[in-house]
Amino acid sequence: MQILVVEDEKKVASFIQRGLEEEGFTVDVAYDGEEGVTKATAKTFDLILMDVMLPKKDGLTAIKELREKDISTPVLCLTARDSVDDKVNGLDIGADDYLAKPFAFAELVARCRALIRRGSKDRGAEIFFADLRLDPVAHKVWRGDHEIDLTSKEYALMEYFMRNPNRVLTRAMIAENVWDYTFDSFTNIIDVYVNYLRNKVDRDYEKKLIHTVRGQGYMLKES
Repeated sequence: MQILVVEDEKKVASFIQRGLEEEGFTVDVAYDGEEGVTKATAKTFDLILMDVMLPKKDGLTAIKELREKDISTPVLCLTARDSVDDKVNGLDIGADDYLAKPFAFAELVARCRALIRRGSKDRGAEIFFADLRLDPVAHKVWRGDHEIDLTSKEYALMEYFMRNPNRVLTRAMIAENVWDYTFDSFTNIIDVYVNYLRNKVDRDYEKKLIHTVRGQGYMLKES
């Protein structure tokens, strides 16, 4: 598995590189955002670890440029900034996961493996529920004939709902399956994203599909 580490602190980059190589990964390193974009564009990686505070080009700008170039490699953001707003901003731009510094190396490895597994899956044919249609190859969702403009994380949440219709999805289940986070540290952002999704999927329609199950979680069902 090929991983690109984009980290300007050379001691930290060296520590991550050595640790991942001991776990069996092949690791390339870039020390600023511009170099990170150049390397990620020139070579195919299974995962990118991207520090947010980088010289020349910050990590979020680098991620945005990669997504604009249609590079869909999973990106795990590494940063000391871990507020809900920071996480939402990074995920909306195109990051797939968020790990706050300082972190336990075992957790970093676990998240790397989870993101690589997810990225390598063949997700199969289109999914239908009520008047919703989801294309897992193109990462697009429609309600009726109207295409719904979703961020990458909103899409991942929508796909999880559509693969588990008429089933109560707890916040813990959503955290673990959509973000690979544990429930206790990620509750607020789940509620934020469900509200984002409701505004796009249900707001302009009489029939609501995303429902709150009080005290339990959320459910995709026909009311």
